[in-house]
Amino acid sequence: MKKLMNLLMLSCKKAAALIDKESFLGLTQKEKVMLKMHTAFCDACTAYEKQSKLMDKILHTHIHSDSEVTLPVIENKEL
Repeated sequence: MKKLMNLLMLSCKKAAALIDKESFLGLTQKEKVMLKMHTAFCDACTAYEKQSKLMDKILHTHIHSDSEVTLPVIENKEL
C-alpha cells in the first residue's frame, strides 16, 4: 500500500514542476490526476497554482496589448 501511495502522491517540488509545465506544454491524463490529488491535500501548492495562473494571465495580457507601456527600470543597488 505504501508503494502505491508513493507512486500516486507527488512531492511539492514535482507538483510545482507540473504546474509550470501545464501552462506551456499541457499535461498527460496521468499527470493531471496526480496533480489534482496533490492539490486536493496541499494548500501551498494550490496557492502556487492560482498565483502562477494569475501571473501567466497578466503577462499574456501585457505582451499582447496594443498600448505602449514602459516598465520601470530597477537599478541593482535598489535590489
